[in-house]
Amino acid sequence: MTEQPSADDPSTRSTAPTVAVVDAQSPGNVGTIARAMKNFGFEDLLLVDPPELDPDGEAYGFAGHAREDVLPNATEITFDTLVENYHTVGCTAVTNEDDRSHVRFPFSTPAGLADRLASVETRTAVVFGRERVGLTNDELARLDEICAIPANAAYPVLNLGQAATVTLYELRTLTLGDEDTQLPDVERVRATPPTEDRLYEQWSSLLEELNHPEEKREKTMRMIRRVYGRADLTEREANTFIGLLRRATERPDLE
Repeated sequence: MTEQPSADDPSTRSTAPTVAVVDAQSPGNVGTIARAMKNFGFEDLLLVDPPELDPDGEAYGFAGHAREDVLPNATEITFDTLVENYHTVGCTAVTNEDDRSHVRFPFSTPAGLADRLASVETRTAVVFGRERVGLTNDELARLDEICAIPANAAYPVLNLGQAATVTLYELRTLTLGDEDTQLPDVERVRATPPTEDRLYEQWSSLLEELNHPEEKREKTMRMIRRVYGRADLTEREANTFIGLLRRATERPDLE
């Protein structure tokens, strides 16, 4: 791990949030968090009172490709240095508190936090606590704001690795653009109206070939249009259906 950052070090300034983990007991959870950071485009990991991170142990085993950069580049830091040098967002379970208490209230959800931090340029650290007790009330009182994942009121407490993964997924819009993800169909291209018309004409021909009752055809065609309308067919999908329907229309009795 690297040395503690200096408040005046320009290399530590970034609009993307830093991830901080306080007093984690399990090296595996640290590795899991590093892996989630790699998944969602986060680079800077701060560790307060971390467990030993053996390169041959659980942390590196759980980290996946984050073992190559995020985890070995993690910075060990004190809690005092963390709160003095970052705008801190403590991630914790909310215990139905209201405006009469300011320890765990008010709070943001991860999705709401992503929207708000998009225009913030100050150094921000998203802070996660221990496996069993999370962040203490004394620690939360020193942080700038609170974030909580909406969960079942009967059991709102998430595993440390799970909580970090869910939160960083929601915050990925701060680190990744559409072009940086593996999803190839970010902008869905819908079939053109002429192709859709050919599809409906082919359906009409098939209903006629099958001797579907004439008085029911209009209603059936309306239902087919509604189904395809909700599906937002692509050009390729529509042409595939046209081909299948044409074969069925030309050879309806083929077994």
